[in-house]
Amino acid sequence: MPQFFSNKRLILLLVGVIFLVALISFSLKDRDNASLPEQIVKDVVGFGQSLFSKPTQYITGVFDNVDSLLNTYEENKRLKGRLEEFAKLQADVNDLASENTRLREIVDKQDDLREYEPIQATVIARNPDQWEKKVILDKGEVHGVKKNMAIITAQGLIGKVILTTPFTSSVELLSTQNPIYRVSAKVMGKKQAFGLIEGYDDERKELILKRIDSNIEIEVGQQVMSSGLGGIFPQGLLIGEITEVSTDDYGLTKMAYIKPAADFQLLDHVIIAKRLMTTVDGADGDNTSTDDVAEDEDAS
Repeated sequence: MPQFFSNKRLILLLVGVIFLVALISFSLKDRDNASLPEQIVKDVVGFGQSLFSKPTQYITGVFDNVDSLLNTYEENKRLKGRLEEFAKLQADVNDLASENTRLREIVDKQDDLREYEPIQATVIARNPDQWEKKVILDKGEVHGVKKNMAIITAQGLIGKVILTTPFTSSVELLSTQNPIYRVSAKVMGKKQAFGLIEGYDDERKELILKRIDSNIEIEVGQQVMSSGLGGIFPQGLLIGEITEVSTDDYGLTKMAYIKPAADFQLLDHVIIAKRLMTTVDGADGDNTSTDDVAEDEDAS
């Protein structure tokens, strides 16, 4: 008996092992229904899991939403930056394409200068008070620019040089209100009509062509070109298109309003028409320059 009690721990351990093995065998047995202890244990564990899982899932969802929102914000920020870069790149491409077109037109315009040497120039300044009257170019006397040289753009004639410095030149536009500023012009048609550009209508934004022979029929839509008779402006440069024809105050000659081909508001790249120096043999052996042939076309 004393030996039994001395081994009771061993007996309890043995009984526990047997009971555990029995439970395991019972649980592994294929059954359609769980036992009452299993049901109690599973229900308690399931309730505890649902009690803790729902708040956990909610908190996890909140953090996921915040993280997704931050990622969306960062991605949106990157996309906006790329969109701004694309817009700037597109603007640069458009500017370069437009400038390339203008420069190509200017290069092609050199064929119209014939006996004139073209000097490429850029408008560097305009006086707000004389925006449609004068501009300043970045070419001057050291580049061969002289007074009365004609100035054109790819669209047509715009004016002439009135003042030069070593590195700049001032240009008076055709849209000036100078009463002595005159340009010899011709109306293109079956029968050419000649006249003088004398003045600019600020309200209509159009040039005024006067002293047209009243016997010659001219119509709206006909083009007006420089005649080259004054010796300053090259022949055949487009000035504009006739928009209206009427008679002068005395009814002896006709006058016409001309829409300028060039835009006097937007001027950047221009061409200075430098007359080529030619010589002829005189009776006394002296050389004569074409610059001496005609002074100012104002005298026309």
